[in-house]
Amino acid sequence: MRAARPLVLTLGLVLACASQARADVTVFLGSAGGPTQRLARGFAIGGGILVLGFEFEYSDSREDLEDGAPALRTGMGNILLQTPGAIGGFQPYFTTGAGGYRETRADVSETQIGANVGGGVKMKVAGPLRARFDYRVFRLHGEPLFPTVHRFYVGANLNF
Repeated sequence: MRAARPLVLTLGLVLACASQARADVTVFLGSAGGPTQRLARGFAIGGGILVLGFEFEYSDSREDLEDGAPALRTGMGNILLQTPGAIGGFQPYFTTGAGGYRETRADVSETQIGANVGGGVKMKVAGPLRARFDYRVFRLHGEPLFPTVHRFYVGANLNF
């Protein structure tokens, strides 16, 4: 227990000296693929200290009966590795995470866990408003109709 004391004190000092914890919220529209491209929409809320961030993200893609594409809803918890601030108005990031999904087509559905990996950039627009460009690859476990889904979105991001 005594050996952990310096580590805890050091971690506390680093967090106390962090310039400022930041949070943001994003609403987005994009495209999800697998087997065909269809509208994806959702939101993300997160925060971070220095280069480490976290977020919760919800996304919904509608079913396309004509092309046989299932509806897909995801709820993922993600960790972000990002620059501590904007560089020339841009803040790039890499993200990975896991959570749950529900894939539905007609009367068939699968609810299971999944993982994602991706990255993007948050671009300063005006004041706390930023545009967010994000690309993710989802790996869906269990027995989904389409185990790999690619998604790209553009979102409005409010930094506070």
